[in-house]
Amino acid sequence: MQYDPIKKSLGEVFNRKPFLRILFYKLLDLLLLRTWHIKRAVRQNFKNETRNALDAGMGFGQYSFYLARKFPKWKIRGVDVKEEQVADCNGFFQKAGLTNAAFALQDLTKLDEKEVYDFILSVDVMEHIEEDDAVFRNFANALRTGGLLLISTPSDKGGSDVHEHSEEGSFVDEHVRDGYNIDAIQAQLRKAGFSKTAAHYSYGFPGKIAWKLSMKYPILLLNASKAFIVLLPFYYLITFPFCLILNAWDLYGTHKTGTGLIVKGVKS
Repeated sequence: MQYDPIKKSLGEVFNRKPFLRILFYKLLDLLLLRTWHIKRAVRQNFKNETRNALDAGMGFGQYSFYLARKFPKWKIRGVDVKEEQVADCNGFFQKAGLTNAAFALQDLTKLDEKEVYDFILSVDVMEHIEEDDAVFRNFANALRTGGLLLISTPSDKGGSDVHEHSEEGSFVDEHVRDGYNIDAIQAQLRKAGFSKTAAHYSYGFPGKIAWKLSMKYPILLLNASKAFIVLLPFYYLITFPFCLILNAWDLYGTHKTGTGLIVKGVKS
């Protein structure tokens, strides 16, 4: 019962035509609570001044697409360790006519750029990297003075949906850690060269319910039988309004704990 194989299969279906991929992005923007938190942080910190941005571990390119469309004056570089993701994003963005974003193969532990970027975005990446201290140092070196690092990552409050005393393990593959402690990750960033840090929990009580309704339960059913894809529209017709309300509650509420973290670091 895993998330990543289903995500890959859905990506292949929606990648057949550019308009389907854009539709997929829009659906993810609505369903994925982390996207709500990322977009809010971007709106709070940036306008359309000319900027250089790094999408560190861009994957399917959802966030690079958002930045490229929202900020046409920006120059966006997306990097990933998977060649197929890099080729896929370069091909799609060319077809979509977005010339302010380009993608390259890059291991973040070996990122060696000096004061290039005003903004670095890292969404669901750091939990996959063992040498995280090296990556945080590389991020600090790559940012210009006043530059912002924005991270979305699981917390140590069950962010990888790990079932203790169970053979099920994590719902998501390839995590080298179950999640970050809210204070420890800020200490790591300060040690790496960030002068200011802030962090808050996402996926609090309402967000956890929304995630189960919008993502976990449908994926578990698809793992059980691909035939369930026929019923997905009817499932979301019922659950979607509740998910939107819960996502908004999570976004604008304050949570003492949560399974996700939104972390900021500023270099000065």
